[in-house]
Amino acid sequence: MIKILLTVGLLLMIPLIAMQLTNEVNWSLFDFIIMGAMLTITGLLGGVIFKRVKNSGYRLILYITLAMLFFLIWAELAVGIFGTPFAGN
Repeated sequence: MIKILLTVGLLLMIPLIAMQLTNEVNWSLFDFIIMGAMLTITGLLGGVIFKRVKNSGYRLILYITLAMLFFLIWAELAVGIFGTPFAGN
């Protein structure tokens, strides 16, 4: 759990530093909270998959599915590829 939180913190430092260097990155506190929650949940689910699924084939399929789900939700929140009410601008 501690490793996941440290990794999430380090990953969230990337946009935080980018915000200091350029005007192209403009995240609000809400953006950091949502991305932190998404990264934490994805990391925890990856850990559950690693511990519970013994078949390496199934494990790989679940990891790929988890990664695809994460990236689709991220893209929807960022630019609205599906046009839901949660889409960014």
